[in-house]
Amino acid sequence: MGYYDLSVLERKKLNDKMRENIVIELKSGNLKNIIEYASDPDIYIRKNCYLILGRMYRKEETNRITILHILDLLSVSEDDRIRQTSVFLLGEIGKHDFNAVKTKLEIFFNDTSSSVKNGLTGAIKQIGQMNPEPVIAWVREIIKSCNEDIQRRIIHGLELRGRTHPEDILPVIRQLLQTGMNRKTREMIIHVIGQISYKNGCLQKVTSELKKWNDNNLVEECRKEIINVHLSYKKFSFLSSDETEKYMNSNL
Repeated sequence: MGYYDLSVLERKKLNDKMRENIVIELKSGNLKNIIEYASDPDIYIRKNCYLILGRMYRKEETNRITILHILDLLSVSEDDRIRQTSVFLLGEIGKHDFNAVKTKLEIFFNDTSSSVKNGLTGAIKQIGQMNPEPVIAWVREIIKSCNEDIQRRIIHGLELRGRTHPEDILPVIRQLLQTGMNRKTREMIIHVIGQISYKNGCLQKVTSELKKWNDNNLVEECRKEIINVHLSYKKFSFLSSDETEKYMNSNL
């Protein structure tokens, strides 16, 4: 029976029991239950595990060293689910204490599991939205040295911050333009440019950036994507697709 097959009361009891077991294991050093939760087939059990540990890290300073040590152990597990849980926990911690996790995030750059690398993207999304300054500074330091797969995942991760503050992530994208890009990286840049253009005030910032690019074909592909996004997201876009096309034709 899955987590959401349980009643509200049963889920609360399970959450309380998980929290109780995790508290005990932080003190005892026996990680049996934590490992079981972190590897559970049900993604919501795994999510509860990293959320509980993340809250404990934030609220109880005495637990921080222990939780970081547990993270180190989970991060090298052979189980993809455990490593994915650990990278999501890094995201929870990084929203409030990025310096504690930035080198630990880099461990996952060479992970071969797509689910773990998807978790890395998710973690960067969470950190970038809640604690943008240190994570963006870190990305600008390391992005050029990452392989193209990780570059794409990082840019995708920063998209959430870029939707409201495109000026924060456009310099990172500009850094990628200075490297040799394959087709997938190019497609990710086009996608992200579209996603960070449709809210109030964002189109002007993105258009101003595109005017500085030398790759005219890439600029044109971004222009088309921006118009398509405004059409697809017409309920959420500040401008209509027609207004967007008119603005870009006049200013780009």
